[in-house]
Amino acid sequence: MKHRKPMKRILQTQILVLLFLCFSGLEIKAQENDSIVPIENPQRFLRKIDLSEVTHNGLKLWQDDFSGHWVGIDFGFNMLLNEDYTGYQSEFMDNDIFRSNSAYFNFLQQSIGLQKNRNTIGLVTGLGLQLQSYRLDDNTTIVKGNDGVISPEYLYFNDNQKSKLAVEMITLPLLLEFQIPINHYDNRLFFSAGVVGSVRLSSHTKIKYKEEKKEKLKVVDDFSMHRFRYSVMVRTGYRWFNVFASYDLVPLFKTDKGPELTPFTFGITLFQL
Repeated sequence: MKHRKPMKRILQTQILVLLFLCFSGLEIKAQENDSIVPIENPQRFLRKIDLSEVTHNGLKLWQDDFSGHWVGIDFGFNMLLNEDYTGYQSEFMDNDIFRSNSAYFNFLQQSIGLQKNRNTIGLVTGLGLQLQSYRLDDNTTIVKGNDGVISPEYLYFNDNQKSKLAVEMITLPLLLEFQIPINHYDNRLFFSAGVVGSVRLSSHTKIKYKEEKKEKLKVVDDFSMHRFRYSVMVRTGYRWFNVFASYDLVPLFKTDKGPELTPFTFGITLFQL
């Protein structure tokens, strides 16, 4: 959004002063020629003028609507914190952080200003799609038993195989955002924090390997993960550089259905509208 600049305020003030002088000159000339009847009760006439209408188009420096930061494409790295493998013999969900990624496609945004005469504080909500993956040990995947309990399964096809757990979710944020203009009205440092709810659309495990040609073993299941997840998110940035972090408020797996693990994601914004 293009913000109005202080120069415009000065220009419009000068225009109003010029119009005032012109009308004043006309009144003096009219009095000399006795061709215009003076206004009776000028105080009552002036009270009918709505100053908000006069100043609406530029005399208020902060007239523009609040516009937050959500729509765009984010890329992050996934970690699993607060690990508790009680009852298991190995930490089979120990993932490779820099090969465990999240891509956020935030496609819908609604900004709500919280100030009457400013546009630097507001709420931001919208919708997004998160594609999340955890890169596991190459020879390890997970399976869900008949009782819903998650356990590791070790498979070996060749030395070139790769294993991961992938989750697709719809996200709904509610963030409180603060903005600080720096150097120029259009350039703003922003900071936002709040909660993000998500609904799991699908999830699967996949093992890729190569024999005579590339093969893959894909299993679609919920793997005893929560359908609804909630996280706290913080976002900050200035101009083209934006970063974020997200910490889940619920564990990855349901209680007593798998190891206790808390997802955490941090990353950057690749594209911001």
